Amino acid sequence: MLLGCIGDDFTGSSDLANTLSKQGMRSVQYTGVPSEPAHPDVEAGVIALKSRSNDPKEAVRQSLEALAWLREQGCEQFFFKYCSTFDSTAAGNIGPVADALADALNAHKVIVCPAFPGTGRSIYQGHLFVNDTLLNESGLQNHPLTPMTDPDIRRWLTPQTRHSVGHVDANAVLSGAQAIKDALSIEHDAGKRLIVVDALRDEDLLQIGAASDGLPLITGGSGVALGLPRNFAKRGQIANTGSSWRGETGKCVALSGSCSNATRAQVALHSKTNPSYEIKASDVIHGVLHAQTVAEWLIDAEGIPLAYSSADPAVVAGIQKEFGREKSADALEAFFAEVSRILIAGGIRKVLTAGGETSGAIVEGLQLTTLEIGPEIDPGVPALRASDRLVIALKSGNFGGPDYFAKAAGILGSTA
Repeated sequence: MLLGCIGDDFTGSSDLANTLSKQGMRSVQYTGVPSEPAHPDVEAGVIALKSRSNDPKEAVRQSLEALAWLREQGCEQFFFKYCSTFDSTAAGNIGPVADALADALNAHKVIVCPAFPGTGRSIYQGHLFVNDTLLNESGLQNHPLTPMTDPDIRRWLTPQTRHSVGHVDANAVLSGAQAIKDALSIEHDAGKRLIVVDALRDEDLLQIGAASDGLPLITGGSGVALGLPRNFAKRGQIANTGSSWRGETGKCVALSGSCSNATRAQVALHSKTNPSYEIKASDVIHGVLHAQTVAEWLIDAEGIPLAYSSADPAVVAGIQKEFGREKSADALEAFFAEVSRILIAGGIRKVLTAGGETSGAIVEGLQLTTLEIGPEIDPGVPALRASDRLVIALKSGNFGGPDYFAKAAGILGSTA
């Protein structure tokens, strides 16, 4: 294994594995730290953790455990993957995990770059944009667990880390890899260890990737990993072999717990032509609604049935105020996990999920361990084979086009 990656949620990890696979690296996504060595053909291993919303100390512990396994596989470089909208709180977890990994690897000049132009995320003058809107005006300020209220990544990261935060601006990035290297060195000499790097285009990410050659640790969204495989390819270290894909027949069902603007629009559009079932958090918490009821409805419904708890931010805020943020989130995650188990026991072989926390709960609930990367559905969202009889797609909240659910169902059933 050449490149060892640690993702802080399951949807983002599949996004990263998809990016690396498209660039020619034989990539495998692991759910949690494996208990056995990796297959010798794996060139990039992505360990998906469900640590984004954990206590920072627990997130650090899990990440260091993942790092230890990846080092045992012989990795030459390491990547810490977090969301392209930098989802975190003032206490972490991005800063604490990045600090711990940097200390363990004696890494300096650690790039911080959540940009992903293919999905509209760009960084300019240290500020994160979603399309043409600053992060804190994009709807992410209403995230139920990690509300993003400041678009300045330098300012948001500073209280999370023990180190000074640096910046490589767009002028250096647009000048190419050598200029980026020089700017990183200048920031390092000034005592900066975690360094935010601007990026506006995919070409910028390729240049950042070239400038990262030889750095022990890079952090960011999956976009900044775009240029990393080229470094290994130049040295003849990767085989550049594609992977085959085999879809599944039968019904596809969708489960959505994301409250992002994009997912809510996808839910609304899909519900016009397919059966949909709204899951109310209060009903779940009070025990009025049971997983068996929802699962049986999904199995019996026509088309591509969808069960969702994707509510308006004001509704979510009311639920959190009444029951508490953690209790309401935990209840819904456990509910979706139980629904998914009943679905698989009932013969469902194609499952779509929307929302990072929801997807993580379902993957853990189904005890999926290794995911084979398949064709890309939308930027950042690949089809995944979870077992001989199960294919899935794990979508982050704000990813995917308007007709995502129908498109994804078609790809899960196709064969290359």
